[in-house]
Amino acid sequence: MSFKEKFASIQLQKKQLLVLAALIVLFLAFRLFTSLGSEPELKKEPPLVRTVTIGSVASSEENSYPGEVRGRYESNLAFQVSGKIVRRVVNLGDAVVPGQVLMEIDARDVVQAVKSGNAALEAALSQQRLAGDNARRYEMLYQSGAVSKATMEYYQNQETAASAAVRQAEAQFTASGNQLEYTRLTADFAGVVAAVNGEAGQIAAAGVPMITLIKNGEKEVQFFIPENRAGKIKVGQKVSVVFWALGQTSAVGTVREIAPAADTVTRTYKARLSLEDAPSAVKLGMTAKVRIESEKSSAVLLPGSAIYQTDSTPKVWLVKDNRVYLTPVVVAGYSGNKVRIERGLAQGDVVVAGGTNKLTEGQMVRPEAGVYE
Repeated sequence: MSFKEKFASIQLQKKQLLVLAALIVLFLAFRLFTSLGSEPELKKEPPLVRTVTIGSVASSEENSYPGEVRGRYESNLAFQVSGKIVRRVVNLGDAVVPGQVLMEIDARDVVQAVKSGNAALEAALSQQRLAGDNARRYEMLYQSGAVSKATMEYYQNQETAASAAVRQAEAQFTASGNQLEYTRLTADFAGVVAAVNGEAGQIAAAGVPMITLIKNGEKEVQFFIPENRAGKIKVGQKVSVVFWALGQTSAVGTVREIAPAADTVTRTYKARLSLEDAPSAVKLGMTAKVRIESEKSSAVLLPGSAIYQTDSTPKVWLVKDNRVYLTPVVVAGYSGNKVRIERGLAQGDVVVAGGTNKLTEGQMVRPEAGVYE
């Protein structure tokens, strides 16, 4: 083989080696690129879900209503006659005794009426005396035959009319005297002044309350029941009362009365409860919270987030062996953010309380027991 042929063979081998090296480099680069572009396969853990165990939640519910401490016996005192107020004797919180004057109105016109009635009574009495004397005189004349019987009966009739006029004048005088008494607003019983609605100089109309008087003794709490709870609270039912101003001091109360008709504006029923052994620090007008626990039922209370519904049938996710399964339930109603389940669950069932839309049938989960409010 000549030198030229050997040189050509060597050049060909070099080209073949270069091509082979280039192919190897391309292959290694492709493997490196594919290995960098693909994510490493990670082992996915089951999701963590909060659960509630049936039987660990209360089946009764508590309702609270705002109330106010009031006296059991309260009177809105008003004048029986109209007039200008000339004097107010008491202030808020004053203790009063029976018969004590609380407020007075101008009695000048009434005094004149009393004087007029007194004068009319005196005139009637004078006429009665005159008629009586005339009747006695003509009886004697009739017995002596000096006058006829008709004349005697006429003067007897005059005496009877005079006596009637006296009774009429006495009634008018008594009425005017009562009117004079009505110009003074007095306390009917011992108590405490809870409200004053009139001041000196004000014109008071007859029958308009001027002073509210609370009788000494038993205190009560007044509260209002909404329409949807009116039939569930009964007279005689025991309740718990908490007083905000006394550091959540509580007392036991008994529902004493419930209004038979709802208020036309608020559509609530006024109710009153008597306090048993009320703390001595409880004062009239204090704010109270009435807590009434409804009767226990077979219904189960669950958070509203536990319900999973894609059609007309509500369902919940039950956890069994760390897997979730849909179970249909019967909803009895709602209480705030909770739902009452009537049927479909049993004691000890573990129910998913949240995140129900992210679960699938038979999915593995990690249950976590939780407490909801």
